[in-house]
Amino acid sequence: MLSLLFIAALAATARASDVLDLTDDDFDSKIGDHDLILVEFFAPWCGHCKRLAPEYEVAATRLKGIVSLAKVDCTANSNVCGKYGVSGYPTLKIFRGGEDSGGYDGPRTADGIVSHLKKQAGPASVEIKSEAEFEKFIGDRDASVVGFFADGGSAAQGEFLKAASAYRESYRFAHTNVEDLLNKNGVDGEGIVLFRPPQLSNKFEDSSVKFTEESFTSAKIKKFIQDNFFGMCPHMTDDNKDQLKGKDLLVAYYDVDYEKNPKGSNYWRNRVMKVAKGFLDQGKKLSFAVANKNSFSHDVSELGVDGSSGELPIVGIRTAKGDKYVMKEEFSRDGKALEGFLQDYFDGKLKRYLKSEAVPENNDGPVKVVVAENFDSIVNDDGKDVLVEFYAPWCGHCKSLEPKFKELGEKLSNDPNIVIAKMDATANDVPSPYEVRGFPTIYFSPAGQKQSPKKYEGGREVSDFITYLKREATNAVVVEEEDKKSKKKKKSEL
Repeated sequence: MLSLLFIAALAATARASDVLDLTDDDFDSKIGDHDLILVEFFAPWCGHCKRLAPEYEVAATRLKGIVSLAKVDCTANSNVCGKYGVSGYPTLKIFRGGEDSGGYDGPRTADGIVSHLKKQAGPASVEIKSEAEFEKFIGDRDASVVGFFADGGSAAQGEFLKAASAYRESYRFAHTNVEDLLNKNGVDGEGIVLFRPPQLSNKFEDSSVKFTEESFTSAKIKKFIQDNFFGMCPHMTDDNKDQLKGKDLLVAYYDVDYEKNPKGSNYWRNRVMKVAKGFLDQGKKLSFAVANKNSFSHDVSELGVDGSSGELPIVGIRTAKGDKYVMKEEFSRDGKALEGFLQDYFDGKLKRYLKSEAVPENNDGPVKVVVAENFDSIVNDDGKDVLVEFYAPWCGHCKSLEPKFKELGEKLSNDPNIVIAKMDATANDVPSPYEVRGFPTIYFSPAGQKQSPKKYEGGREVSDFITYLKREATNAVVVEEEDKKSKKKKKSEL
């Protein structure tokens, strides 16, 4: 009896999922039932898929009735996965009206998925018909862009809606034709106002910004949004981090929590802003943000700092090129430490922080060991062609590749112009322009073209690497043949 109850409980749990299961047999017939649906193509053995699964389930429940979420097991449904070009797991795609409208590139947390898809659902810009709707819209925890137009059919409103459609994934839009709302917001006929989140209100910048261009074009409206949306010092979250990180950015990491402690969150933020404003008023170019140190524990550890204890902010700068600078002096309430750190940064006096293993004392093996500290001297040696593998110690594919890479290094040991190298990308900073998003990742760095490395996408047998190098190498490749090696071995055995 107990076993029957247990089985029934398991069955009930399985039925409780709000994620739809689609297969080769029903994908085409069911996908068109949804105006908007997010589909995850996965494999049961995939570690990234397993980590995403609980977040995906929570998001599906929270979005029930708004946007549907579905999944396809590609190990059992190869036809549909092949049809949509799935080559890695998980792959997430958005479908509108049954048609593939592109890959999902938003956050992979429940909060991030919900926020991203809510912006995708419904109209790109919400129509506001009353003051209550207006107050509710601008009272959200994200910034709001509102268009005020006396004439709903005007060209200006058309351009606003065009900009909203283009940016719907990243920003919140609304528009209104209610005359009282135009008057209360100081708009004469037509205008656009960007309202900052109420919880980020401060004395260093206005709580709203007006569009001041004389002509309304989609391009000008988009530029206005890009220039003003985040303000002087936004709250960086999983949802907006990608929009903030592509620039030179200073982040103060501490216990930011605008749900439970908005006053404490703004206490440190205001001190950052006070110092930031002084430098920005001088025309200095740098972006600023605050972030929760626990949510961004990886970023904090990448600065070489233990962020597990203490209430004082941890401050670091990461440039668009990937260079990192860490404020070593303790954050002071009067802002002097931050001010001195920034002055040294702008004066070029700071030494960049580099996460690096120790440079090997002996590096004479067939595969050179590269760390962050010796990357320039080995990989960026302008006179050498370098094939470098970025690996992780725990990666099974990397372990399988190791003997082959070693054999490759041995075969090319007599070539003075080629270097075979490897770098633990989990223990060392990977410099720009290299991008490592999975393991192993292999790049070829040609002599004389060190700023243009080529990602290696070929086979992983020794013969594949040699064929590639013979085609790409700057000089003729010198390969030690098997018969020569055998003769040497026999000679040594005599």
